[in-house]
Amino acid sequence: MSTPAPAAPHWPITLVLVDGQRLQVRLYERQELPDRWVYKIGMPAYVTVEGGRVQPSEYTVWVTADLLEPMWAVNYPAVPSHRLPVEPPPERPGWTLQVRPGGRRGAVVHESGCEKAAGGGQDMDTLEALDALMRPGVDACHDCAAAVVLIQALELGSGYA
Repeated sequence: MSTPAPAAPHWPITLVLVDGQRLQVRLYERQELPDRWVYKIGMPAYVTVEGGRVQPSEYTVWVTADLLEPMWAVNYPAVPSHRLPVEPPPERPGWTLQVRPGGRRGAVVHESGCEKAAGGGQDMDTLEALDALMRPGVDACHDCAAAVVLIQALELGSGYA
C-alpha cells in the first residue's frame, strides 16, 4: 500500500473575483517580479475521472495582490517568498594614488572619493594601496579613511616579515 505524498504547506487567503464574489483559496508561495509580487494559489475544482466519477481537485495559478484579501489571524510572513537576486553594486577601486602637486616628490594614497584626490590619480585596490604605502615618499591622506585604515593594516602586518 502506498502512502500519499504530504500536502504542500499552505495558508488560507481570500480570492476576490471580478464580479465581487469571494472564494477561500490556498496560498502556497509568493514570487517577486521586477515591478510587483505574484502569489501562487490553489482554487478548489472538480474533475471527472474514469468511470464518470467526480473527484475534488485543485486549480493552481499565479495572481497579483490586487485579487487577494488576507484573512485575519493568519501568519503570512511564514509563506515561502522568493525575491529577485540583488545585483551587487559595481566594483570600484577603494583607493587612489595621487602624485604630489607642485613638483614635490612622492605621492599620497586617498580613499576613492576623497575631496583631496579630486584632481585624479591611479585607482587601486587595497593590496595595491598597502604596497604603495610601503614605498619611500608615499603617505596616507589624513582627511579621509586612508590613514586610519591602511596605516593600521600595515602596523598589523609589520611583525610578519
